[in-house]
Amino acid sequence: MMNYLKRKIVIYILTFIFAVTIDFIIPRLMPGDPIAVLLSRFATMPQATQYLHGYFIEAFGLNKPLWEQYITFWKAVLHGDLGISIYFYPKPVAQIIKEALPYDLALLVPSIVASWIVGNWLGAYAGKNRKLDSYLMPVFFFLQASPYFWFAILLAYIFSVKLELFPLSGAYSYGIIPSLSWAFIKDYLHHWVLPFLSLFLVQLGGWAIGMRNMIIYELEADYVRYLEALGSSERTVMRHAFKNAMLPQITGLALQLGLIVAGNVTVQVVFSYPGIGYILMQGILNQDYFLIQGCFLVIILTVLAANFIIDIMYALIDPRIKAAYVEG
Repeated sequence: MMNYLKRKIVIYILTFIFAVTIDFIIPRLMPGDPIAVLLSRFATMPQATQYLHGYFIEAFGLNKPLWEQYITFWKAVLHGDLGISIYFYPKPVAQIIKEALPYDLALLVPSIVASWIVGNWLGAYAGKNRKLDSYLMPVFFFLQASPYFWFAILLAYIFSVKLELFPLSGAYSYGIIPSLSWAFIKDYLHHWVLPFLSLFLVQLGGWAIGMRNMIIYELEADYVRYLEALGSSERTVMRHAFKNAMLPQITGLALQLGLIVAGNVTVQVVFSYPGIGYILMQGILNQDYFLIQGCFLVIILTVLAANFIIDIMYALIDPRIKAAYVEG
């Protein structure tokens, strides 16, 4: 097991280095001048703008050669320093992410876990009941095929614009200070419902289709025929089939949880929900290198951590995977 862990750790370290390098390069390939975007809000006099432009270029280290910026970037990452945001200057990127992360967790964890549980249950039920399957599958396909942003706009139009049951944007009402008071929690949940439903319903369709297909595949496997020949009950057969069908779904859950801090950018943009996906979009639109780097770095770390954990879990759950990897 130790050799398996060592090989996995080496692979993930190399993956991390490659991914962070791409994270550094991609923002700098964007056309435009991020300092000019910053100064457009602070300076109106041409001479002052020219002076401040040179000052901020030097202050952010953008006047250095790319290779030197890359080394400085790695030093900062290893020290946990994500830099200062250009768009939200002079706010540190780490502080911006820290403030956005709770909103991501509160929205995405419940939507992913709830859709996974309900979707797997409905998919398994549809897989063993062919009559019900013919009614549920069109619904599952419709949900899965619906783009997140389209579904979010549809829910916003129906429940916010027409019925006026829920707020249209934001995580809480203007004028309310975030706290653990009942008034804030109630207001937050009122804003939370529509973004949650947008993510929950679309993801539910994907989980249900995946489980339905896996259940049908497992029910046609040789071990199921063997159990039926022994006279095992339908409940026993389904329990074994469901257990085997769950392995790919567990992998999918781990990957979804790994992407949790990225969230779904389009849903957060539609509802102006202040998660990391929304601030990442703000960073891209305003060419904020450091904010983009910080957001993607958090995403990289969570995705790699989730994959590493699921690799270890798989090796513990199914020793055949570990044996095949070591022999390979």
